[in-house]
Amino acid sequence: MKILGIETSCDETAAAIVDSDKNILSNIVLTQLKDHSVFGGVVPEIAARAHLDHMDKVVEAAMKDAGCDFADLDAIAATCGPGLIGGVMIGMMTAKAIAATHQLPFIAVNHLEAHALTPRLTDNAPFPYLLLLASGGHTQLLIVEDVGQYTLLGGTLDDALGECFDKSAKAMGLPFPGGPHLEKIAQSCTDHDAALARFPLPTPMKGRKNCDFSFSGLKTAARTHVQNLPEGALKEDDIAALAYSFETAVCNVLTDRCSRAIDAYKQRYPQLETASFVVAGGVAANTAIRNTLMSLAENHKISFRVPPVSLCSDNGAMIAWAGIENYARGKEDPLNIAARPRWPLEELHKTTAAS
Repeated sequence: MKILGIETSCDETAAAIVDSDKNILSNIVLTQLKDHSVFGGVVPEIAARAHLDHMDKVVEAAMKDAGCDFADLDAIAATCGPGLIGGVMIGMMTAKAIAATHQLPFIAVNHLEAHALTPRLTDNAPFPYLLLLASGGHTQLLIVEDVGQYTLLGGTLDDALGECFDKSAKAMGLPFPGGPHLEKIAQSCTDHDAALARFPLPTPMKGRKNCDFSFSGLKTAARTHVQNLPEGALKEDDIAALAYSFETAVCNVLTDRCSRAIDAYKQRYPQLETASFVVAGGVAANTAIRNTLMSLAENHKISFRVPPVSLCSDNGAMIAWAGIENYARGKEDPLNIAARPRWPLEELHKTTAAS
């Protein structure tokens, strides 16, 4: 089985072809960093226009790389939410047009589920597994029971972790997208103890009995430290120290929250032979976070799985694979299904026809 997956939920225009043997035959991702960098964040209208301008070429490139014709495909999958609605609609309508023209089944993919199922594509993660989904728009701890079946253990009460990274980085004067730049400059900090002493930061929700997150206070504290620095141009050493302290605070929060989630997961499945802790989403590309959570998994004697960095951020391969997982279970969606700016995982298989 081969499926074309299309992703346009934010600022990547992406298309890929994946087969049911977990081979990624093509994976084209066109970023829009230059279009949004001057604004310090993604502008929905600009993102939608860029998707419209490049969508056809990206699909064509994915087909060419895979050596496929539309007749070789078994179905078409596309992100139908959640995300920036203008971009979602462009990718969705492109996929519907291809499906209708070539009389192929159409599969509406939930963007969050695509991230959640990526470790099954890359690491053969068996159900059920514990998932930390951390991106610019979402931060959740879930037990992935099966395709379409999720138990939410906790989520963010305010900012998503990726958003906290980007806004804190912006306050530090770092370019967009902030997360990777913050990680890079934090690695240049040479005196870790001095950095933590000079820039103490809170660890919100640490010690709470639930598995929820909160990051707005951490973001505010980081911005306050920047405002308290001497007037004038920000010094690289100061920002490196603050970035290191920020990253350390995030890792401390994640260690505490995920430790509780692992305990809840083990209590739910006490006899599970292949217990797995999985991290997915764009934030999973951060090296310090990956290493911290790998150590946490080792301490809890649980398998740790994380996709390659190239598949942590938004891409078409994860959409194609989610399409394969769903289509193999008999899911096919009508062509009048509507795009959804919000689409919680608990509402995953409720379809809404466009009015």
